[in-house]
Amino acid sequence: MTTDEIAIEVKGLTKIFKGKKAVDGIDLTIKKGEVFAILGPNGAGKTTAVRMMSTLLKADGGNINIFGHDAVKEAAEVRKMIGLTGQYASVDEDLTAWENLMIFTALNGLDKKQSKAKATQLLQDFTLMEAKDKQIKNFSGGMRRRLDLAVSLIANPPLVFLDEPTTGLDPRTREQMWEVIREMIAKGTTVLLTTQYLEEADQLADHIALVDKGKLVIEGTPDELKREVGDLKFIVKFAANATNAGIALIEEVFDRASELVINGNEIQVPVENTLQISDFFVKAEQRKIDIKVFSMQKPTLDDVFFKLTEDNK
Repeated sequence: MTTDEIAIEVKGLTKIFKGKKAVDGIDLTIKKGEVFAILGPNGAGKTTAVRMMSTLLKADGGNINIFGHDAVKEAAEVRKMIGLTGQYASVDEDLTAWENLMIFTALNGLDKKQSKAKATQLLQDFTLMEAKDKQIKNFSGGMRRRLDLAVSLIANPPLVFLDEPTTGLDPRTREQMWEVIREMIAKGTTVLLTTQYLEEADQLADHIALVDKGKLVIEGTPDELKREVGDLKFIVKFAANATNAGIALIEEVFDRASELVINGNEIQVPVENTLQISDFFVKAEQRKIDIKVFSMQKPTLDDVFFKLTEDNK
């Protein structure tokens, strides 16, 4: 990867609170235009890492480069290139959505005409136009999060940090926020997302870093991480009187039959070669083995999360 392709490069990032390493020597390289998720449980160090990368918190060790700029020595320059949405809304609850946007656009150097145009555009983009004259304290959680994200995009930053953007939202509102984020990604924005929601990382991220107890546990694409913890699983349920014959056939066909899991007449076996599944069905038909139900199950990020954080205890 060339320097021109890199949005964020972090080496040895460290932060110590009261003698304890909240972030412990993390290395990350994030490409321009991708969505990179930092996934981990509460207290893993995700927010602390983001605060250091976004110049809000001084690192105790390591280097941070944002689009080739040192985040410590060139903090003012870095701040011009980033937007940050934290876990809690930064807007003034006693003001309306319109008033908040007009204040933040002015703070970003826009004149009155530009501010009005930008505020209108953002309210339309985030489906908030009908609520523009409503005080923020009367907003739902999803509306507040959408407005907070809108504020972070006023300056059209090429890099946006989203720190647990859907925390506390119901599933429907979370899906709405995902759509907003997808639209932002489609415009070429680089996104660093922190989340404790496994599905969120799977839905949005090109690459994922799993962090636990301040340390980087593993990093890769969602599919690469899933392959770390297991294979495709074939699950088949036989008629009660066909279970023994079915087990015998599985042991004959599948290379890893020694790892099969038996739960009554339901059998689960890991699969490395999917052609073996076709072979299984052909032979089951020939031998008239009665199959009631079957399915194939891929590893999930839940499997990754629980296995690797368990290993890190």
